[in-house]
Amino acid sequence: MLAAPLTSAQEGCPADPARFHPCALARAAVFEPPRTSDGRTDLSGFWRGPGAATESIEAHPKTEDDNGGPSLVIDPPDGRIPYQPWAAAQRDENKARYVDPNVPCFPSGVPRSLYTPTTIQILQAPRYVIVLFERAHTYWIIPTDAGPHVGQEVGLWQGDFRGRWEGRTLVADVTSLNGRPWFDQAGNFYSERAHIVMRFTPIDPDTIHVAATIEDPAVYTRPWTMAFPLRRNKERNLELFEEACHEGERNTEPLFGLGYRIYPGVSGLR
Repeated sequence: MLAAPLTSAQEGCPADPARFHPCALARAAVFEPPRTSDGRTDLSGFWRGPGAATESIEAHPKTEDDNGGPSLVIDPPDGRIPYQPWAAAQRDENKARYVDPNVPCFPSGVPRSLYTPTTIQILQAPRYVIVLFERAHTYWIIPTDAGPHVGQEVGLWQGDFRGRWEGRTLVADVTSLNGRPWFDQAGNFYSERAHIVMRFTPIDPDTIHVAATIEDPAVYTRPWTMAFPLRRNKERNLELFEEACHEGERNTEPLFGLGYRIYPGVSGLR
């Protein structure tokens, strides 16, 4: 899939995540964001993430099919996901044998929904932050005063969200994932045991710094973090349109005829 390449914002932090991350942290420390009526940081509006990252969240070259782009991974510093040996081999097998779960119109999951090459909308209400996605017409509802998670025995495409405010930053804690989405088209994955914590911090009027830390002892050797910007979409009269993509649509049938299969998640591989 060709997606809009990463670009730098005028007079803002660079788009390359390795350079964006430290720049964004410095800017966030001095930026005073707008506030909602209840005094919380106002994140509302239309936004776009780095769409080329849906090709791969690790560094990848420009090809006939891909725009190419830098790694979103800022920890470890080498920009590589710290897979266990079996999981690194599984990632390669995923790309060779299974269709990207986005292709048959399954939800993009966490945090990939933020960097698919479409517009997202953030809405806020007292005790809730809602994120609407144009891709696959999905959404996240993040309660900011809820109790404990529902429990790991429940497996959800988008996971179970619990939010909290840490100063200017919205922290979204996600568990109860079903392990079936990928991070990207390259087959990078997590299991049902994944615990993902995302932090949303505005650094200027038109940029949100997003940092997502992923912990999954079944797949990785240690926790790791990706970071990227959400840039405000300033198109006039903007609205989200429902994507004509739904589970069971028939455009994927040629891929299955070539032998590709639906990815069942880690537990389904055993």
